[in-house]
Amino acid sequence: MIYHQQPLRFVKDVVLRVTDLDTSLQFYKEYLGLSVFGRKENKVDLTADGKSALLSLEELGTPARKERERTGLYHLALLVPSRAALADVLNHLADKNIPVGSADHLVSESLYINDPDGNGIEIYADRSPSEWEWHNGGVIMGVDPLDFESLRHASEGNGDFEKLPEDTVLGHIHLHVSDLQEAEDFYTYGLGFATVSRLGDRALFLADGNYHHHIGLNTWAGTGIPAASRETPGLESFTIVLPDKGTADQTVRRLKEFGAPVTEREGAVVTEDPSGNRIRLVV
Repeated sequence: MIYHQQPLRFVKDVVLRVTDLDTSLQFYKEYLGLSVFGRKENKVDLTADGKSALLSLEELGTPARKERERTGLYHLALLVPSRAALADVLNHLADKNIPVGSADHLVSESLYINDPDGNGIEIYADRSPSEWEWHNGGVIMGVDPLDFESLRHASEGNGDFEKLPEDTVLGHIHLHVSDLQEAEDFYTYGLGFATVSRLGDRALFLADGNYHHHIGLNTWAGTGIPAASRETPGLESFTIVLPDKGTADQTVRRLKEFGAPVTEREGAVVTEDPSGNRIRLVV
């Protein structure tokens, strides 16, 4: 996964707020085959490889009802290492009668499901970068129908899905924001990503190192909408890994110039984008 390691910027360690930890844990274990990496009080870290956390679930004490037309998570995206692995996931979800959305994005093939709290999850496999089409510095992406039959027959397993592959990574995160231009300025000038694709005038995609996207931003939930309450299910935070300490220092300076909040906490720099999405920056 060359686009998800230093010296590039990339996304990892998404923390989700959930209403019932046991219910959510059963979902992620049964349908995605993730296992518990660590548990402390109201938080569980989940892993695919047994060596590091892929995502975390944090139970709300007194949860409020999930709000509509708010900024926050659109979906987190789990990148599996091959089309065959994606086929195994598809066949497994079909066997479990889980409703699945899908799309062929030209650069990748994707499945979409929701967890018990309505948090969006994409599971996808990239096509070879040699097949990605670039034009004037931008990558060509689409939202075409997925060829289900072709994908289902790409499986190389025996049909007994147990878990996501160990080298599954957090491929990207896609966020609802309140102002697309303001968000783009934050993630490009502030954090150093490049805009690589646009979908109309309400969504855009950012990346480092010529990936098709590490971060997606959209205003599909509305423009000028408020941030979701932290007492509701949704995105608590996500982590961006920076290339090195020098880049981290420069990033902090740019964020302060941008007017973003910047604090240090538990070995990370914590900030928020203009829509209230909380981000941890680590090296």
